[in-house]
Amino acid sequence: MEIQSLYNQAVYLLQQLISTASYSKYEDGTANIIESFLREEGVGTERNLNNVWAVNKHFDPSKPSILLNSHHDTVRPNPQYTKDPFTPVIEEGKLFGLGSNDAGGSLVSLIATFLYFYNHHQLKYNLILAATAEEEISGYNGIELLLGNKLFQTTLDGKEPDCAIVGEPTKMDLAIAEKGLMVLDCTAVGKAGHAAREEGENAVYKVLKDIEWFRTYQYPKVSEWLGPVKMSVTVINTENKAHNVVPSTCSFVVDVRITEVYRHEEVFEIIRQNVTSEVMPRSMRLRSTGIDINHPLVQQGIRLGKKCYGSPTSSDKALMPFPALKCGPGDSARSHTADEFIYLSEIKDAIDVYVKMLKGVL
Repeated sequence: MEIQSLYNQAVYLLQQLISTASYSKYEDGTANIIESFLREEGVGTERNLNNVWAVNKHFDPSKPSILLNSHHDTVRPNPQYTKDPFTPVIEEGKLFGLGSNDAGGSLVSLIATFLYFYNHHQLKYNLILAATAEEEISGYNGIELLLGNKLFQTTLDGKEPDCAIVGEPTKMDLAIAEKGLMVLDCTAVGKAGHAAREEGENAVYKVLKDIEWFRTYQYPKVSEWLGPVKMSVTVINTENKAHNVVPSTCSFVVDVRITEVYRHEEVFEIIRQNVTSEVMPRSMRLRSTGIDINHPLVQQGIRLGKKCYGSPTSSDKALMPFPALKCGPGDSARSHTADEFIYLSEIKDAIDVYVKMLKGVL
């Protein structure tokens, strides 16, 4: 298939996806659209909840595999939208709509790329397409569920994919490293009392020292691609709302972005030893990940003039226990913004780059 034809199909598909609400956990409508689109193109599909996947026509389980993955769930629209987030409007070369940039443009470009290679014989690698759910909430019923699915594993003869391209808005540059995420719930306990008298032990005052530590602490090891570990206090609460009561508890939330030079457990232990508040991690699933700069996919991208960088944001790449390259059309700065859009030229360029990148290894 020609790139122009694939591009036209990709834009049409993206318009359909934008028109259908697909908030995380409620992606059944867009899953149906993706299934129908692929079947109309003669592609046999499988579905695991709202995860749709397919393999190339001449799939050979004895060969290694490359996973092409992006997500079709979205966040809820920003209240500052001036356009209808579910109406795919094209103006001045931009396609507007919720999920157009994050990550609809990447998804339809990867689908087009999969179709380009679908009927090819004697590929060195199998291709697996996965349009997955719940990425925006790091949910358990997205890529993690699919990778553990019995049929998926049986199709691959019990093997993991050898590597993946994860479609997220990177301006088609190569995110070869990505920070992991650990969210901490912290609580200090004091003693309630009347604010007018010298009573109680103010839990707010107890957390101030801990919050200052989170603000100023510098981890000694710094990543070449991702820089330092970053900690941000993002929420703070007390149990009472009365102005005249000394609060007995104060809780706060810390967003910790971890690089590949530390394990989550190491960072957690450093924190635990330096603060007096009780600290509980919500999860340690979202690990920092990386792909070797000498990996064939990365090297092919470099040959195409794309630059390597470390991404501060997390994606489904964090849930893949194999090398994965994050690369896709659009700009991360547009994600989750009002009047989200993607340039049509970005989609066409992405299909061309993905195809050339894969031709270099297939």
